[in-house]
Order: sequence, then structure tokens, then C-alpha cells
Amino acid sequence: MAEAIAFDIAAELIIKLSSRALSQVGLWWNLEHDIHDLKRTVCQIKAVLLDAEEKSVTDNLVKVWLEELKDVLYDADDLLDDFSTEALRKDVSGGNKLTKEVRLFFSSSNHFAYGLKMGRKMKAIKARLDSIERETNTFGFIPRDRPAETSFMTKRRQQTHSFEREDDIIGRDDDKAALLKLVLEFQSEENVYIIPIVGFGGLGKTALAQLVYNHEIVKNHFALMMFASVSDDFDVKVIVANIIKSVTNQAPDQNLEMDQLQKQLRDKIDGKKYLLVLDDIWDDDPEKWSRLKKLLMGGAKGSRIIVTTRSLRVAEITNKCPSHVLKLKGLSDDDAWSLFKKIAFEQGYADSTNSAFVEVGRQISERCGGVPLAIRTIAGTLSLKKTANEWHSFKENELAKISQIEGELLPILKLSYDHLPSHLKHCFAYCRLYPKDYRIEVEELVQFWIAQGFIKQLNQGQSLEEIGFGYFKDLVERSFFQEVGERYSWEGLTCKMHDLMHDVAESVAGMESSIVDSNKIASDVGEKCRHISINPLLIPSLIPLFKGKKLRTLLHFQDNNDQKLSDETWDLIIANCGCLRVLKLDSMGIRKISPSICKLKHLRYLDLSWNFNIKILPKSICKIQNLLALKLDWCDGLQELPKKIEKLVNLTHIGCEGCLDLTHMPRGIGKLTSLETLRMFVVDKDGSHGGADLSELRLLNNLRGHLEITNLGFVKNAKEKFKAANLKEKQHLRSLHLQWNVDSDDDYDDEKSLEDLQPHPNLKQLHIAGWRGDAKFPSWLSLLTNLVYMTIHRGNFKQIPSFAQFPCLKRLTIRYCTKLEYMDDNSPKGSQGEAQSFFPSLKHLSLWDCPNMKSWWRTTKPIDDDSNEDDTTVMGTSTMAFPCLSSLTIQNCPLTLMPLYPSLDDKLELRNTSSRPLKQTIKMNINAKAPSTSTSSLPLSKLKSFDVHNIEGFYTHTLDECLQHLTSLKRLTIGDCKEVDLEGMQWEPLKNLSHLEIDNIPKLVSLSIWLQHLVQLQTLKIHNCNGLRSLLPVFQHLTFLEEFEVKDCKKLELSGAGIQIFQDHTSLRSLRLEHIPKCRHLPKWLQHLTNLQGLYLVNLPNLTSLPDEMRCLTKLQILYIDGIPQLEERCRKDIGADWHKIAHIPHIW
Repeated sequence: MAEAIAFDIAAELIIKLSSRALSQVGLWWNLEHDIHDLKRTVCQIKAVLLDAEEKSVTDNLVKVWLEELKDVLYDADDLLDDFSTEALRKDVSGGNKLTKEVRLFFSSSNHFAYGLKMGRKMKAIKARLDSIERETNTFGFIPRDRPAETSFMTKRRQQTHSFEREDDIIGRDDDKAALLKLVLEFQSEENVYIIPIVGFGGLGKTALAQLVYNHEIVKNHFALMMFASVSDDFDVKVIVANIIKSVTNQAPDQNLEMDQLQKQLRDKIDGKKYLLVLDDIWDDDPEKWSRLKKLLMGGAKGSRIIVTTRSLRVAEITNKCPSHVLKLKGLSDDDAWSLFKKIAFEQGYADSTNSAFVEVGRQISERCGGVPLAIRTIAGTLSLKKTANEWHSFKENELAKISQIEGELLPILKLSYDHLPSHLKHCFAYCRLYPKDYRIEVEELVQFWIAQGFIKQLNQGQSLEEIGFGYFKDLVERSFFQEVGERYSWEGLTCKMHDLMHDVAESVAGMESSIVDSNKIASDVGEKCRHISINPLLIPSLIPLFKGKKLRTLLHFQDNNDQKLSDETWDLIIANCGCLRVLKLDSMGIRKISPSICKLKHLRYLDLSWNFNIKILPKSICKIQNLLALKLDWCDGLQELPKKIEKLVNLTHIGCEGCLDLTHMPRGIGKLTSLETLRMFVVDKDGSHGGADLSELRLLNNLRGHLEITNLGFVKNAKEKFKAANLKEKQHLRSLHLQWNVDSDDDYDDEKSLEDLQPHPNLKQLHIAGWRGDAKFPSWLSLLTNLVYMTIHRGNFKQIPSFAQFPCLKRLTIRYCTKLEYMDDNSPKGSQGEAQSFFPSLKHLSLWDCPNMKSWWRTTKPIDDDSNEDDTTVMGTSTMAFPCLSSLTIQNCPLTLMPLYPSLDDKLELRNTSSRPLKQTIKMNINAKAPSTSTSSLPLSKLKSFDVHNIEGFYTHTLDECLQHLTSLKRLTIGDCKEVDLEGMQWEPLKNLSHLEIDNIPKLVSLSIWLQHLVQLQTLKIHNCNGLRSLLPVFQHLTFLEEFEVKDCKKLELSGAGIQIFQDHTSLRSLRLEHIPKCRHLPKWLQHLTNLQGLYLVNLPNLTSLPDEMRCLTKLQILYIDGIPQLEERCRKDIGADWHKIAHIPHIW
């Protein structure tokens, strides 16, 4: 990569050497002649770099010459950065208003000494460049200029672009069908069956596994879905932690011992029918696999583990049946051509009907060996070439040099790298710093590129971030990244690199970048290394090894809050890494920032996020005037930002999300007009901190993404300050959170009206919290037609204007609006309009704690919750329905009249509300104006989860009628329904139900015989049913149960003559008995629970001992006893009377 980088650095140096700023520096320090000479030399060298680049492929001496040149150019760039930094310091100090420190620096003696020092450095660099230039004659380089590079930013493309594209996986239909059959249909003797997919890199093993993993039928088939990457380091502890993270979306504590981790894992998976993908296993050590496999065998019958691997040996270890090992082969020539054609002709430069393109294209496609990764990459490269001759030249001159060894893809992939524009070569090679299979945050990656100077701002109308994101899209189009998408809204856009692409990045980065995770690697890092990512635990011991290495990047990608970065370590970093542009020390347990951090004067990117104990930042941080990004997110102990923050004149990003202890914003922050990120603006509550007021937001019109303004209730002269914030000019903001203080007793008046906080209509998310002022909503709300998410929290509004016509609104949440009476000022008939224009995009609606909201619409007619309960045409509501609502939650809102919701397909939760809308929805006729309702789809027939608690007018026949519709239901919770009798209900339609909870149903005396039809039921929980006397006769039929919990059932008998409840429950994994007074002893039928892994006994006052049959429970992992003092005494380790019965159980509490 040296040649490409050398050309770019040389070009950038020439721009800097020609700048007015450097001319001024030359005058200050009498260096005009040196600057001119340096520029001339760099220009002469740059002229031959393209020829040198070509010769370096075959001539190792030229390659070494380029590496030496690149090293000098980097040093020259550092020197020029020194110059510009000193000039910036002088400029920021304000002409004649120089600080004492700056006046001292620019005094005659210091000024002269600095000029001499810089002059000597410049002459030394000039001498090194002269020596390198003389060698150009030896190699006979020919001066050439680089042709204009085509960028994906300028080429023809579709008007819209989505990174959530799913390219059709071509040629894998048979493999997909075979895998689905093994996953869904194959009956194995083992509860957990392992299916290996084997094939060399790039064939699409992971893509096939993901295709099946995301299949809707597969999702509905398994109770738990997990995906964990393994790669070449088969560390059982790391793999277990990754599986747990896949379940919980949160990495477990790194300090947990293996014993604790395996307990966590078993708690999550044991007894559940799960699907786990273990991606990219390399290690073929049977012992390691056996250790991992033992931890995964607690799954329920039908569980599956899909393993992807390049090793047939690994496949044979994981599954002894050859016919169940899925061996992927290359695509057929026709399928390969279909995939190649789809990508190569996508941009429209090449003509898919031109026989010349087709002929050479087919030949190139065949040379890719049927490997999808190679086909995608090469086709992406050729999609930019406009003539068939260019395709032919590529085939004859470059592809022809690559040997056709099966599985040897790196040379082919390297060809695509060679055809990248030089600026993209920089960017791609930098990704070598990420660990393999790491999920890369795109926004952070682009900011790294900017900090390193890789992004070229040719168009002043675009921000560097926009240009950088364009670079990223270019690389995605060429298949250098994969799995691009937004998993969670808080995470932003992420991507991954295929392992083979990572190998290419490592190859082309050469000695310039390194991942350092041991002392040996650190000692191997050469002087030419500029970028490293490091194991944070090794920072104190390894940093001294980098002295004189001129590092530009120091970062890590591990959460390690237990590491404490000492003052000594800070001093080591600052003393040995003075050329840093990027320093990422997030999640390092840092308590204090060294004041000498200001010596890192080249720094552009500083990440100190997730260091909870940082309270203040040193004043000296404001001397790092090149700083572009200061990341402090979730430093929740941070009390204030630096007072002189306005000196950071280049600052573009201040990350302060989750900094909950911030008391105010520093005055002068409004001068940072380049700011694009400021996630939180905290109003000074009482003015005691001398903080900034809202008027400092006036000129910050480049703000993008999210902005939260807190403590708005404390604003003085509110009308004036609200207007001064100038929110309506902030066209790039996408999310705005207006937060009033909940602890203020200030009187609210018209002066603090929301009217003056009008945002720009581009806004997509609006959250208003704590507003206690007038009952009117602002007039500007109707202008926000791009809103996607709307939340109103703790407001005094009596009425909220209708959102029904908002075309993009997908989620509406209203909470704790205690005065709210209705949502729409119109009558139902007057507001309905056309069905397609009534909430056309709304997917999720939540209404919480609005105790005065009885109707969706304003009405003068008194509303009686239970009158005409079967009337489905009350005020025309039968014709009003949400057309595409997916989930609905109503809690503590007595809503009697509202639009109906037949299209729900995810969740319905009703607590302390009226039953009328539900009854009307169930009885909807097929003529209702709801596009999702048809004769073939009954209302609520696609619903997956139903939670109903304390609903007025909710009787047995109502619930029974509902259940006849809920044929797709998987989860049902019924609670606090005093009029419901479950025994006589028809449960047969709920054949897909896997989870049932019954809570506080007084009429429940015994379980309904119809429950035996719930053949998918895995979890049953019964709480607070004081009328329940027995689980017989139905319970012995529920043999498929995996988890059973019964709590606070005072009359329930579990043992006695002839009671054999659990004798056939061999699937049961977890049993919890809590507060059952009649439970005097655990019956003998306990011995039949041969697969029981967790037994929880809580507050059973009459249970005095454990039965001898406890010794039969050989798979029991956890015994939990609480609130039973006599039994706890008998179970004391080694000395308790019952200890010998339970000594075999690993975990006893």
C-alpha cells in the first residue's frame, strides 16, 4: 500500500506547502526558502510515483524505496502540522489579545529559537528527500499523472440507496432446502443436534446460515435464537461469553470465572428449544469441542446448532453422520454468471446486451471459481469500467497472473484492492486495526478516517462526514464490507469485514498497522508502524516499546472497566506517542486525565467514553486546538465540560450522551460553529455555575443527529431564550428531546410556551417530557410531516392534536399525561377520511397512565363503559381502524372509544382499561375500512402475544371469543380478571401457544381439560389463584412442559394419596414452588423429573425435609431454597441431615 499512500501524502503536502497559512509561517520564522525547496522536491518525486507504483509489484527494491519515501513524507507531514498548530495557537489567541503564555512564546528569544529548531528539522527532511530523489535515476522512473478517478459519489446510480439491501443468494436453493429440512424436520435421538456447513472461504457458508436463521418459519419454530462468531481462537470461555451476549445483547462481566459463565449460559438455554449458529470454527481439537458441547446439551428436544467451518475435520468432529454434513461447492457457471451480471452491469456503465461485454464477462466469471465473494468483488470492480477493452485488459493482464488453486482467493481479492482509487486504499487498509469478525460502527470509522486526513473535501457544500460516508458506500458497493445495517437504533449503522477481506487489509497495510496483544508483537513493531490497536491490559507494559515509533493511532476494541489507567501510564502515552491523531481509551476505568495531555498537539480524535469516574477534565485539554472529536458519552460522573472550550475552534463532535451529572454547558460553546454533534445541552438550574444559556445554540446550525435539551423549566426570560435557541434553522437535526425538570415548582405561564421551540420540519423524532405549562399543543406540530417517532411524557395537555394524517409516523408513545381527555378534536366520522390516510404508517402505539382519557375523540355524549357492550357500530367506530398497527399497549387509560386494531401481529397488552374496543375489534365485519382485514384473515388472527389484566366488562365468553381468533398466539398472560372462569373455555385454537401465565383468577378451581390441546406449551406459570385446589386431571397431559411455576396458591395440594402429577414430565427443566402452605413434603413423583435442572423452593413454611428421591435428579444443576429456615438448616453443607441427598447438585443456595 506504500505507493498509494505515498502519492496521497505527497499530494496533500503540496497543498499544505502552497497554502497562505504556511507562507505566513515562513515569514514568521524566516523559512520561506526552505518551504519553497521542500515543495519543489516533493513535486518532482510525486511526478514519478505512479510509475514506481507499477514497478513495485515486481521489483522489491522499488517497494523498499517507496516504504522509505512514505516514512519521510509522514515526518514532513508531522512537521507541517507543527507549523499549522503554532499558527492556530497564535490565531486563537486573538491578535493583540495574546495570553501571557503565547506572548512569552512569541517573544523575540523564543521566536528565534523555535525558528532555528524548525529550520533544522526542515533541512533534515529536505536532505532525506534529496537522497531519495537521487535514487529515482537508478530506477529510471517515468513521470506520469494519475487519471481522474471515478467515484461512486459521481457515477450514475439509483436515486435512493439502502444498506439494508439483501442481494439474492443465487444458486443455493438446494443447499437452503437441505439445511431447512435438517433444522426443522429431521428427528434426532439427541435433544440438541449439530449440523455442520463446510467449505473454503468465500463460498457463502455464513450467508447460508444467516438465510436460514432469519427465515420466518425458523424464527417461529425456536424459543431462543443465538448467533456467535468463533474464528481462529477457540477459547471456550470467550465463546460462552459471546453466546450469552447474543441472548442478552450485553456482554457478561469479563471478570467472571468459567464456572459462573457456564451457570449463566445454562440459565439462558437449558430447557429451551434453541437454534445456535457457531460461525467460522477453525480449531479441530476434539477436546476443546467436547468441553463446549457439554455446556450446550441442556436444550430442549429439537434444539439445533449450526456450525460453519472451512475444515472437514471440524465438521467430522461435530457430526459423525457424513450425510448430515452440508458440503458447499462453488456455484455452477450459469449461477456464477447470474451473480456476476447482477453486480457488474448494475451501474449502467457496461451494456449487458453488448456481446463483447458478455463474452469477456463470462470468461472472467468462470475464473472466479464459482466463489460468491470473489465474483462479487471482481464484478464490483469491473462495474466502473466503461469499455469492453478495459474488461479484456483486466482479464489478460491481471487476472491471467493469478494461479487457479481452489480456495486461494487472496490474490483475486487483492486485484480489486489494486483497482481502488488511492483515497479508498487508505481507508480500507486502516480497517486492518479491527479484530476479525468485529462489528464496526460506521460513524466511528468515518471519524477515524477524517482524523487521519484520509477524507478529501473537494466540495465545500458537503461535510467531511458526508464525504467519508460516501467513501464507505463506495467500499460497500465493491463488496469490501458485508452485513451492513442498523441492528439497534442506539447503535447506528454497523458492518463487518469477511475474514478474507481482513486478510487482504492486513496484507496491504503491511508494517504500517498492527494489532498488538502480546509483548512479542509489540517488540516486532517497526519504526515505520503508524497505527496500532492494543490489548488494554497491556498498555502500561507495552507503551514504552513504542518510543520513537511516531504512532498516529492508538486504540482498543475491548471493554475493560476494571483496568485503571494510572498517572504513570498517561505520562508514558504522552511521552512516547506525541504524533497521535487518534486516541481511543473508552471503558478503561479512567479516574483522572493528565494535564500534560495538551502535549498531544496533533490529536484530532479523543475518546474517553464509558469512564464513569471522570468528574472533571483538565483545563489544558483546550490547548489541543486540532481536536475534531471529543467523545465523553456515558461518563456519568462528569460534572462539567472545560470552561474555555471555545478555544477548540476545530471541534466538530462533542459526545456527552448519558453524562447525567452535567450541571451546565460552558459559556462560549456557541462560538463552535463547526459543531455537528452535541447530544445534550444542559440548562444551568440556578445560574450558580455561570453556564451558557439557550442563546448559545443560535448559530450552531450544523448540528446533526440527536439533541436533548434538559432543565428547560429553569430558563429565565424563557420566551426570549427559547426563540434565541433558533431550533427551526437546524435542518440537519433528526431527533429532538425537550426535557423539562420534574423537580421544579416554578409557575408555568405563557412565557414558557412550547410555541417558541419550533424545530425544523426535517425532524424525524420528537420527545417532549415534563411540560407542565399551558394545555395547548404548539401550532408548529402539524408542520412536522417527516416525524417517524413521537413521545409525550408527563404533560399537562388536555388534548393532543391528531397525528392521523402524519404519513411517516411509525411509533407513538404517550405516558403520564394525567389531564389528557382525548386525542382528536373531531368526531370519529369527521376524522376518518380515507382509510389509507388514517395513520398510514403507524406500527406501534403505547398509551400509559392517562386516567382521564375515556375517548380517542372529543365527544359531548356521556360514555358508559359497559352500555351496549356488543354494539359494534357505536359512533361509527366499526369503520375506524388502524390499517397497519403491529403492537398496542394500553395501561391505566379508561379508553372506551378508540380506533380498532384488527391488523395487530405482534403484541396486545391491556391493563386497567375498557374491554369495549377489544370486543368491537373481534366483532369487526369484513367491510371495515382496514386494509389488513379480509375474509381469509380474522381480526387479531396474526397476534403473537396477548397480555390482559383487570379489564372492565371482560367476561368468560369475551375471552373465549377472543381465543377463537388468536390462532397464531405464542404467549398469553391473563391476570386480575375476577369474572373470568377458565375451566369451561375452548383452548383448542391455541395450538401455537408456548407460554401461558395465569395470575389472580379467583374463579380458577382446577385447570381446564382443554389445556391438553396446547401441544406447544413449554412454560406455565400460575400465581395468586387462591381457589385452585388441584392440578388434576389435566396436568398429567402437559408432558411437553419445560418450565412450571406455581406461587401464592393457598389451597393447592401437590401431594397425597394417589396423586402422581409429574410422573411423565421428562421434559421439565425448571420447577418453582413458592408460598404454597399445603406443601408439607415433596412427593415421590419428583424422581420422574429426570431432566430437571433447576428446582426453586421459596416460602414453603410446612416443608421440613427433602425426600430421598432427590438423589435421582442427576441432571439437577441448581437448588434454590429461601424463606424455609428448618429446611435450610437440614441442607447445610456436609453437616445437614439432608445434605447426602443433594450433595451431587453443583449450585445450592
